[in-house]
Amino acid sequence: MTDDQRTAALWEQAKNALLRRVARTDDAGRAEALAAFVGMARPDLGAEAVRVVAETTPRLLPSLTEKWIGLFVDRLFETVPLPQIEMLCDGTEENEAALALAYVMFLESERMEKQMAEDLAAVNLPAGEGGGDLAADVCRRLAMVEEKRRQDSWQKAEAYKAARGKAN
Repeated sequence: MTDDQRTAALWEQAKNALLRRVARTDDAGRAEALAAFVGMARPDLGAEAVRVVAETTPRLLPSLTEKWIGLFVDRLFETVPLPQIEMLCDGTEENEAALALAYVMFLESERMEKQMAEDLAAVNLPAGEGGGDLAADVCRRLAMVEEKRRQDSWQKAEAYKAARGKAN
């Protein structure tokens, strides 16, 4: 096997390992991870609102996932020596997790934040699948959650006031 063939095979191996890892995240695990992230980023929302945001966040288009993984693997091969890449691609769970962690860190880079924003803005979804419909649904559901929270607070205050009145 030539060096070019070896490099190409490793490139595919790294890409496929990351694609498998992304694909094996089921909807429940995905919603749980999103809820944890949103809850940490916006603790003011409350548990029910966080759940709504997590449940309504759409999956990424597979083409974007593949593109971003490809950009990461390209950058990996530009910056990491081949023997280390071979180690990351040895098929062990620990090294696959390290590869996935490096990918997540890559996604958090300033370069990728810009790239992701450009890619997401360029996606033209057909009517009924666009962000406007989704945003309207999320806003409606969040308004319902907020109204329920307000009603619960009001009922709690009334109950407290009534209990306090009986004590006097």
